Amino acid sequence: MLEFKGIDKYYNPGTVNEMCLFENFNLKINDGEFVSVVGSNGSGKTSMLNILCGSIPADAGQIIMNGEDITNRKEYKRNRKIGRVYQNPAMGTCPSMTILENMSLADNKGKFYGLSRGINRGRSEHYRELLGQLGLGLEDKMDIKVGSLSGGQRQAIALLMATMTPIDFLILDEHTAALDPKTAELIMELTDRIVREKKLTTIMVTHNLRYAVEYGTRLLMMHQGEIVMDLAGKEKTELQVDDILDKFNEISIECGN
Repeated sequence: MLEFKGIDKYYNPGTVNEMCLFENFNLKINDGEFVSVVGSNGSGKTSMLNILCGSIPADAGQIIMNGEDITNRKEYKRNRKIGRVYQNPAMGTCPSMTILENMSLADNKGKFYGLSRGINRGRSEHYRELLGQLGLGLEDKMDIKVGSLSGGQRQAIALLMATMTPIDFLILDEHTAALDPKTAELIMELTDRIVREKKLTTIMVTHNLRYAVEYGTRLLMMHQGEIVMDLAGKEKTELQVDDILDKFNEISIECGN
């Protein structure tokens, strides 16, 4: 289980531009949940992910992961149990390295390298099998540099790399936003399959309301650092895109927009 307890987060503290994003923010995510998170720009979606992953610190509160307080744990140590896929496909892969080299790096996540070789060619057939499951023909391009691939191919590899080693949580930070519609559909289908097969606890931030409705077991809407909608079970199953739009419109009216 993952828990945010009493999180405070301020930007530009002590200046005229000081902004309070989170004040006593609380959230529990149970094992195996696939949580879609929507909300307007500045609502706190990505900041929540960054606080969880340790990219930015919380000013107060605790992050509890599987019963352990990881609030002060270094980012690289948290990442041993967290896989993250970013909006920009370039952030999840190394473009100057081949597919084989990228896969080898991901396969060695959390391991001590020492003076041994970074690439274990004995694992090449395993990598081929994993890439073959993507259905993109990448298993025959393992010596091609990742930077020469399309954005969709790179994002598919980034998703595969993020989930190669045993992890407790998968973090998807608008991971289809930079892709064309057809490729985005492919990546979402692949995401859903991997999450189901590996039974991963997943948090997906997205601006695509249809994806938020169609995928996942729970939906959160955030606004100004607060959760204003939290639906799961039958409520989530019966949810329509228009229901989310209605909530957005309600918030917009309340804010005077």
